Amino acid sequence: MTTFIETGPVFRPGDAGYDAHRAGWQRAFASRPALIVAAARSDDVRKAVLTAREHALPFAVQATGHGTLASTDGGLLLKTTALDRVEIDPQRRVARVGPGAVWADVNRAAARYGLAGLAGRCSTVGVTGYTLGGGQSWLSRTFGFAADSVVRADVVTADGVARTVSADEHPDLFWALRGGGGNFGVVTSLEFRLYPVRRVFSGMSLYPLERAPATLAAYREWALDEPEAMNTAVLLIREPSSGRRLLAIRAFHHGDDGHRVLAPLLAAAGRPLLDAYKMRSFPDASDATNGPDVPPMALRQEIELFRTLPDEVLDAIVAAGAPDSPLGFVELRHWGGAMARPGPDAGPAGHRDVPFSVMAVAPSPVGNEALDRLSTRLRPHATGGSFLTLLTDPSRTRDAFTATNYARLAAVKRVWDPGNFFLLGHNIPPEVQP
Repeated sequence: MTTFIETGPVFRPGDAGYDAHRAGWQRAFASRPALIVAAARSDDVRKAVLTAREHALPFAVQATGHGTLASTDGGLLLKTTALDRVEIDPQRRVARVGPGAVWADVNRAAARYGLAGLAGRCSTVGVTGYTLGGGQSWLSRTFGFAADSVVRADVVTADGVARTVSADEHPDLFWALRGGGGNFGVVTSLEFRLYPVRRVFSGMSLYPLERAPATLAAYREWALDEPEAMNTAVLLIREPSSGRRLLAIRAFHHGDDGHRVLAPLLAAAGRPLLDAYKMRSFPDASDATNGPDVPPMALRQEIELFRTLPDEVLDAIVAAGAPDSPLGFVELRHWGGAMARPGPDAGPAGHRDVPFSVMAVAPSPVGNEALDRLSTRLRPHATGGSFLTLLTDPSRTRDAFTATNYARLAAVKRVWDPGNFFLLGHNIPPEVQP
């Protein structure tokens, strides 16, 4: 098994480079795969799939490791990090990327032409994994889910065959890929639409923590009339330098009148400790609004969706963000807008019309108890749904889809992966025939 790859290196336990290649960003799993294939070209992907099938090895794909959800002990781990090609077609307004590309690469390349993709908030996240899960962007209220902007993909399916999919080629598989996660194949090239976004109003303002109850209550009302060009969230965060808890208002606006649009919300928050809003290029805005990258760690993330925000939900957020809380942050975010108006060619990403989410992140295991307490308080008021890109609990995969779309995904899975080869992660088992 160590010589089947023509170009990409292969690592076994004990080999130099094995530990470095098995470690992804998410350190909750210290996996020890039997074989690591570091793909150097797309055909290495096909050969890796065939090798895993031949030797009945569990199979997983990793670009950056942000989305790792399960251990690959004893399996074959395919690393696509080196397949990081980014090509921009400014005339067609599309990007074509390899499975190892990260959003920072796309943001910089597209900005040269005054264009932007529907990037995730962390620019070091892999483009492909994020997009296959649906992709909630800084500009999703303005332009929709990232997955819905995919126009073409090259993919290696479970039988080890390389295929091209689009609305005209294998349309069932194309639909499933655009929001169904990694259940249907390994994407070796992804082509998606870009949007004319040269500069945006963006940044974050910080306030004393005691302003949180009034600001959250104001956000609940203000968000109902939020224009689609504005994308916002209210967070309770821990300041990295001092460790103190603060209230933050994060904004990303496709326009130059951001202060005017935000004015009622900012008035409720009071005098800021920091006002970092300004006009920026899209790449700079993405980095500034998210803040500094967090180093690799064992992390747990919880998210719940809400149609309304009763006082009990806001009280739970405030309690979870208390000064002694181990949580990294608690975020209340408003969605809707273009996300809630899918086109006829939209993929299976679910719960498009749900307006609010509460997400909390904490290092694991020290923050697990606090996350459990928060979830217990939130769930009686939540819809029970989730967004696949933001969901780190694989036991809740079904929650990320409507019942109709989940059934359709399972039917597509039966056609393209009847043996459930692509099992690790957010798995959708194949439909069972009566």
